[in-house]
Amino acid sequence: MAFRAQDLLFESDRFTVYLTDGRALTVPLVWFPTLLAATPEQRQRFRISASGEGLHWPELDEDISVRGLLKGAPDLTSRHGNGN
Repeated sequence: MAFRAQDLLFESDRFTVYLTDGRALTVPLVWFPTLLAATPEQRQRFRISASGEGLHWPELDEDISVRGLLKGAPDLTSRHGNGN
């Protein structure tokens, strides 16, 4: 079964992915250090893949899978983090 994103909405400390099956997944930004460190404008420059199964921020070199979000899998890397 494919999990497909159709829209994405950011708030100050979280984002919500709206799926084509009617579900909405809300995720804390702290799970994704690159997005947390990005400006609100940078966060808005995302792409949903043609399949709807991935989210991509070209400017930030960040990719998030819808399947990973459904599993509750945060990005635990700190490659773009602030060193904390």
